[in-house]
Amino acid sequence: MQTTTPITDPASLGRAIRARRLALGLRQSEVAMQSGISLPTLGAIENGKDTARIGLVLQLCQDLGLRLTAGD
Repeated sequence: MQTTTPITDPASLGRAIRARRLALGLRQSEVAMQSGISLPTLGAIENGKDTARIGLVLQLCQDLGLRLTAGD
C-alpha cells in the first residue's frame, strides 16, 4: 500500500524527503553524495528552506524514489 503526503510548501516537501531517507536507512552524507549535492544543501532541503533550487530538489526526489504528482 502506497502512502501519499500532501506537499503544500517547502517544509512539507522537506519532511517527506527526510522521512523517505530515514525509511531507506540512509545517512544524509550518503544521499548527498549519491545525488551530487552538498551536505548543507541537503540539510536545507530537509529543513524546508525555500532557497533550494527546484532542480536539486527534483533530483533528490528521483534518487530517493519519491514520485511527485500534480492534480486538480
